[in-house]
Amino acid sequence: MTTLDIRRADERFATQLDWLDSKHSFSFGPHYDPANTGFGLLLVNNDDVVRGGTGFGTHHHRDMEIVTWVLSGALEHRDSEGNHGIIEPGQAQRMSAGSGILHSEHNASPDADVHFLQMWVPPDTRGITPGYEQNEVGDELGSGRLFRIASGKGDGAVHIHQQGAELWGGRVRAGETVDLPTDRHVHVFVARGAGTLQPGGLLATGDAARVTEPDGLSFTAGDDGAELSIWVTA
Repeated sequence: MTTLDIRRADERFATQLDWLDSKHSFSFGPHYDPANTGFGLLLVNNDDVVRGGTGFGTHHHRDMEIVTWVLSGALEHRDSEGNHGIIEPGQAQRMSAGSGILHSEHNASPDADVHFLQMWVPPDTRGITPGYEQNEVGDELGSGRLFRIASGKGDGAVHIHQQGAELWGGRVRAGETVDLPTDRHVHVFVARGAGTLQPGGLLATGDAARVTEPDGLSFTAGDDGAELSIWVTA
């Protein structure tokens, strides 16, 4: 049976510091709700704005697949495996924490904000060798169609070590309708813009729909278009 749970932008947990404005779709850090610890395999969906010249210092992760999607600005990544990258809109990035990794993330600009989504799913195999992948997806992003940003099935822009999860995304042009991918759990997040989810109704920036066992989903972008992030998981 299909179930639909709409979560509005202002219902998210919030962390606000002088250098960070972060919204959390699920329990994260000091924000804890035992009834809201994830959806399907998606455990973290953070919507972060980091001020120029600042960022997250070196910290540790283990046994987590972490996908970063930049909406505006540029984010600099460094880790203990020697990986370094500048992530900008039109680039997909994945870090596999595996047996353990240290990394930092800083705004690559001294003055302009960087706005990005960071999303976590658990791996299907624990203790793997840590890894990093970053690929260009500008052509797909400019097409107006949805595409696989990350997949555990080997056909995404970046590969995650979780066969039961895929991240789809895209910029849907104003007034256009796209059919959404489906699986047992579908998490539809409107990163920017607005539109109508069928079934479900109007979703604005920062809103999300959690759909279980969907029997077909579509999204029609509003007057300013919409940028979507869609996790489909077992």
